Amino acid sequence: MKNKRYDDNPQAYVGESPIHGRGLFARHDIALDDYIGTYEGPATQDNGMHVLWLWNEDNERWEGVDGKNEMRFLNHSSEPNADWWGTDLYATRDIVADEEITFDYGWDEEE
Repeated sequence: MKNKRYDDNPQAYVGESPIHGRGLFARHDIALDDYIGTYEGPATQDNGMHVLWLWNEDNERWEGVDGKNEMRFLNHSSEPNADWWGTDLYATRDIVADEEITFDYGWDEEE
């Protein structure tokens, strides 16, 4: 079931995820290197459920964006199909319609 509150992105929609809770899914086929969307929200230094942390090379520190749009529902995968260029998300391989869009949160996994 699609979430009507977050239904403005022409590339993706929010739906129930087999990974965790809700996730972001391809509205149609998305080709390698295609733009998917921008993570939007206020800057923050506080951690939270929907905060995307990005390394700012100019300031040499991690800076957070508290997600307020559909991108906040992206789930983690160790084999992701998308990645960030700043706050813009791009496909790292072809993604088929209705496939969940994921990225690697970058956590160091302990074995």
